[in-house]
Amino acid sequence: MSTIPVQEMAQRIGMETISDWVEVTQEMIDKFADATGDHQFIHVDPERAKMTPFGGTIAHGFLTLSLMPLLASKVPDRPEIEGVKMGVNYGGNKVRFLQPVRSGKRVRGRFKLLSFDEKRPGQWQQVNEFTVEIEGEDKPAMIAEWISQIFV
Repeated sequence: MSTIPVQEMAQRIGMETISDWVEVTQEMIDKFADATGDHQFIHVDPERAKMTPFGGTIAHGFLTLSLMPLLASKVPDRPEIEGVKMGVNYGGNKVRFLQPVRSGKRVRGRFKLLSFDEKRPGQWQQVNEFTVEIEGEDKPAMIAEWISQIFV
């Protein structure tokens, strides 16, 4: 994996990176339901979910959002910033769930760097547009504008 100086990230504003595909399995959905206590049948009961317009179980919207780190790790040749001590989530400006991810579908992340600013020495704030695309679908599952703090 290549590394770049932190100042070089600001030159990447507007650039997009795309992850490899990842399958959203029923096991992932069930584990997320257990972790969050959200056991609504549309997520965890394949037989009942078959009777809905979705024709089967779907991933939780928050599971889709929480795939961000996994999908980011699946971006081929993604450069790392030199000297990073840690990165933390700061929040989102917006999150929209546009269509559900059905169990067994593959998704990928599309990341577009919107801004990268030094807030104080050694602390940088980046804003990414994060889109979760569903293989074979025209409409994405989710679009979020997400803020992270990077400490070097």
